[in-house]
Amino acid sequence: MAKRERMREHILSENTSTHETESTRSLLIGVGRAFGGALIFAMPMLMTMEMWSLGFSLDPWRIAALLIVTLPLLLGLSRFGGFRPTTRLRDDIADVFVAVVVAAFASGASLFLFGLLEFGMSPREIMGKIAVQLVPASIGAMLGRSQLGGRTEATEVQNQNPSYWSELFIMGVGALFLSLNVAPTEEMVLIAYKMSVWHQVTMVVLSLVLMHAFVYTLDFRGGTSLEGKSTLGTFVRFTFGGYAVVLLVSLGTLWLFGRTDGTSLAAIISSTVVLAFPGAIGAAAARLVL
Repeated sequence: MAKRERMREHILSENTSTHETESTRSLLIGVGRAFGGALIFAMPMLMTMEMWSLGFSLDPWRIAALLIVTLPLLLGLSRFGGFRPTTRLRDDIADVFVAVVVAAFASGASLFLFGLLEFGMSPREIMGKIAVQLVPASIGAMLGRSQLGGRTEATEVQNQNPSYWSELFIMGVGALFLSLNVAPTEEMVLIAYKMSVWHQVTMVVLSLVLMHAFVYTLDFRGGTSLEGKSTLGTFVRFTFGGYAVVLLVSLGTLWLFGRTDGTSLAAIISSTVVLAFPGAIGAAAARLVL
């Protein structure tokens, strides 16, 4: 009897050890994917001169506002495509914390490697440069699991049939990510300056056409069939509604980066339309991917 009990304890000990090893391995793989996702998503901005300068030229309160907006965005992303399928708020909060920490480390290490962070710099400049990179890097870290592998059947079930507001949220995230790539650049301002009213109208129409085509007509993987649905109703609810979200995201991004300060209404509208063009493509891509 005593021998049988010892054997049972030995088996239970082995099972516990195996479970702990698998949990540790799963955690390390998840963090590694988050780090890879942070680098992939943030690399274009990590190597953009305008983003470097924003780190110490942008008002601290604008940087704080950018980070405050990022937290609920990451919370929503955790539910749709985070490190793991989640059903509890505390799990989503934990995933957000991991994404931010990994993104900060990836951004800081990359900027240090590029010679853009040095020991003699002021803490404000160091924190500012890392902070402006934190948004794309944390989005990449959060999506690292779903985009770089490891999607499970549970994750697929979790993402089936999202609500209308969830889809608008997903489009907003995609719009923000691509908008961040060009919003700080001088080329965006130059394009807006050179465009006439007819150019702007054409760009709005083209943005709507591309958004609708990417999701509904070009048969991309992750696209949606219009069979049994009203084409006009779908266009108004999802494509036009999504584009309205893209415009709001574009305007907010321009404001956060100080692009609307001391600028005329016409120039703000023109810049918003220009920025909404890549934003619309990002929004459509996000619906396909997520």
